[in-house]
Amino acid sequence: MYKTIINEKVFQFQMKFSLNKLFLFIILLLLFTKCTTVINVPLYEYPTDWQDLSVREKTISDYSKYLTGKKVFLDPGHGGEDRRNKSRSGKVVEADVNLKVALFLKEYLTKAGAQVFVSRVTDETVPLALRSELANASGADLFVSIHHNAPSRLEDDYTNYTSTYYHAKETDYEYEPSNRDIARYIQRDLSYVMRNPGGLGSFDGTYSDYNIYPGEGFSVLRKTKIPAVLVECAFHTSRWEELRLSDEVFNQIQAWGIFRGIAKYFRAGTPQIQFLADSTKSIDNKFLLKFSLTDSSGINPKSINVYLNNQEINFQYDATNGLLKVIVENLSLQENLIRIICANKNGNHALPFQMKIKFDDSRNIVLEKIN
Repeated sequence: MYKTIINEKVFQFQMKFSLNKLFLFIILLLLFTKCTTVINVPLYEYPTDWQDLSVREKTISDYSKYLTGKKVFLDPGHGGEDRRNKSRSGKVVEADVNLKVALFLKEYLTKAGAQVFVSRVTDETVPLALRSELANASGADLFVSIHHNAPSRLEDDYTNYTSTYYHAKETDYEYEPSNRDIARYIQRDLSYVMRNPGGLGSFDGTYSDYNIYPGEGFSVLRKTKIPAVLVECAFHTSRWEELRLSDEVFNQIQAWGIFRGIAKYFRAGTPQIQFLADSTKSIDNKFLLKFSLTDSSGINPKSINVYLNNQEINFQYDATNGLLKVIVENLSLQENLIRIICANKNGNHALPFQMKIKFDDSRNIVLEKIN
């Protein structure tokens, strides 16, 4: 019995010693052979409707019914004398990536039947004010300024998210909800194909430009009179994003996300507002104005707001015929401004609608649409 116990202890000691030697051998093997486990993580994924060329072309064809005849103005940010925004290594220059994404986006939109204007097609200097002037003169339905972001701290090489900006805040009179509609569609599809979050400052990744410049916003959004958004695709300062932004295939995928967002926005439709001039009536210095609100998906009555000279006023809306009636009074003899906001049942708002109300020499009321 005593001998058996000794043999067991000897065996346990030998096993423990053998395991220790084995463990030490493995550690030494790893150290001397520099053996490591490598896991290949793809930098990005191909969207299912983009990866195969035939599927991509079919997707573009399907969206053409909503994009044919539409006019889109693209604005690749910076360029020319303004090339200071770069990644830490200098491999990615924001101005160049902005242009690449814009030109790929132009290609997709053009194939879908849209007419596309671009503020620059090469590495050239285009002043901020001129960008807005070109957009306003183009007669475009939509303005998209394309950028890539950078953090406030130079040592920050990890922050990264996708964001899309619209002008002003909901509490400001100059806020146009149609701009935010566009921002939401672009943001959703762009962040999806890039597999990026939208940042913690917003639930949906869209932001007012007043968050950056309080009370003023971005110059290109403030001065552009057509529906406009500014896209910050990602942070070119991110170590991870630098690897992707320097890849032209990924730039095409970025453009594809913006393209899908624009197409889906137009697919959802926008309400049309029309002033019915022949129906205007004058009653004791009060004027009855009638407007037609139409949309294929129907108008959401709760979305309607009417303003006269910046003040919200009452109205009557008949959902059966889409007729909006407004009584205005105490009008200035100089000039008055009426503004109407409404949305369809898909959630898309009408494009900015404002009319000047004036009197002619015979004291007859005259309404003039503001473009």
